[in-house]
Amino acid sequence: MSEFSILIGGKAGDGINSAGLTIAQVLNRIGYRVYMYFDYPSLIKGGHNFCIIRASEEKIGAYRDRCDFLLALNQDTIDLHRDLTGPETVIIFDSSRVVKADGTAIPVSDILSAENAPAIMGNSCIIGAFASAAGIGWDALETVFKRHIPKGLSENLKVAERGYRIATGKKKIKQLNTDEQPVLSGNEAIALGLCDGGLDTYIAYPMTPTSNVLHVLAGLADELGVTVVHPENEIAVMLMALGSAYAGKKTAVGTSGGGFCLMTEGFSLSGMSEVPVVVVMGQRTGPSTGVPTYTAQTDLNFMMYAGQGEFPRFIVAPGDTGEAFAWSSAAVKIAWKCQVPAVILVDKTLCEGTYSFSREMQELPEITPVQPDETRLTENGHYLRYAYTDSGISPMKFPPVKDAVIKVNGYAHDEAGITTENAEVIALMTEKRIKKQKFLEKEVFSLPCVYTGGNAGSRDALVCWGSNKGVCLEVAGKMGIRMVQPVVLSPFPKDSVNDALSGVDRCIVVEDSSTGQLPGLLACHGIPVHHTILKYDGRPFSVEGLEQKVREVL
Repeated sequence: MSEFSILIGGKAGDGINSAGLTIAQVLNRIGYRVYMYFDYPSLIKGGHNFCIIRASEEKIGAYRDRCDFLLALNQDTIDLHRDLTGPETVIIFDSSRVVKADGTAIPVSDILSAENAPAIMGNSCIIGAFASAAGIGWDALETVFKRHIPKGLSENLKVAERGYRIATGKKKIKQLNTDEQPVLSGNEAIALGLCDGGLDTYIAYPMTPTSNVLHVLAGLADELGVTVVHPENEIAVMLMALGSAYAGKKTAVGTSGGGFCLMTEGFSLSGMSEVPVVVVMGQRTGPSTGVPTYTAQTDLNFMMYAGQGEFPRFIVAPGDTGEAFAWSSAAVKIAWKCQVPAVILVDKTLCEGTYSFSREMQELPEITPVQPDETRLTENGHYLRYAYTDSGISPMKFPPVKDAVIKVNGYAHDEAGITTENAEVIALMTEKRIKKQKFLEKEVFSLPCVYTGGNAGSRDALVCWGSNKGVCLEVAGKMGIRMVQPVVLSPFPKDSVNDALSGVDRCIVVEDSSTGQLPGLLACHGIPVHHTILKYDGRPFSVEGLEQKVREVL
């Protein structure tokens, strides 16, 4: 088997996500590239949780509507996923909780009792049975357990080995000679990318789907030298971040749409005061609370125009962990070089999805910082924080500076940061921000802002953004058509998108929304869209689901 999928399911509290990640690591260990989709309701206990782990010899970024192995820790897993199974599907189930199923029964409760192990280790027993049924050597499983399950390792190995001994080889998975790659979630890639960009401080109030950026950085704070703060609400998050940045600390915040609503006034303050901040903005199904643990691409317009007044902003929408790492690093550097707010616009699918990671997937040119112009720091004893320059970028110093007051201001201000309502000065500072927008465009457009794949000569093109990259790339490759993904959304790389679409007769936009927000953005720049394929049920496109929709259009 060169490609296959495993579905493992149970209730909240069964450790389904951890089990899925362990299976992904086992498959990675024997040479496969992996992608994992995690589906769960917004409940602490109860409700049906499941993961689909897909493995392939090639890089992948989407799941398929079938499973070769079904691992059931409860009856719901059997009942709710029958449509993904077929005659060749290998079913392994916990016989103490599944009363009706055909397949290999594993007496999980008896095994746990015999080993005096807690209930949560039932998933290790099922993983062991899966490895045996798939013909995966015990040594690979043991290595992964030792590497990734330090707590209760001995007990986990014992129950896994009992499950391994019960199951027999049903559908052998061949071992590849490919080297292992790191297996990362989107949130982990974002966290590491921020640090690669020079992050000093991360401030967030937990909000699905970006909560794990906070957790990852908090866990690695000492090792990475990052200060991590969890304030009382999102308003405090943004204002604390601006204070941190004013003091000279490269700072990022994390949230979702509802939290960013509370941050918008502070976002405008960043634009006016020219104090940079990076926002990790994870989209989920809305509006309002919506469905907190499911996905959407419905906040593009919000982020493009959030905040009162006019000011430049940088928005990037990575499509996989390689891009998430590279562009999160770039977002920090660009925000601080151009003194603008930056947004890393992601969604639940990417944030909580797990991918094989390679840094080489997206290498960006080095972004060099602006060297402060020391001659513009003082004039008549005043520090010119907003000195008017050809680029619009003023020298940025941080307190304390001897004999100088470093004044930033959200009110209209002069070059020294002193509040003013003088018409000429207001116009001058507005023109300064316009110059800064042009400087930002020059910096950003020198980077690879648009990703392309598939058949470059095709006159049909799938256009997508964000996490739909993986599924669109696979469908485009299968159908022999072109795929175009704008990675940067503001400032919008119009010329690069037009170049990528040169010769295309039919432009088909794929988006997880009901209104089609990317088509609206493309139309604003004179780029025609001929068809839209929209999904708005909180779930991402599967490979088969999107392929069917594309064939209907073509």
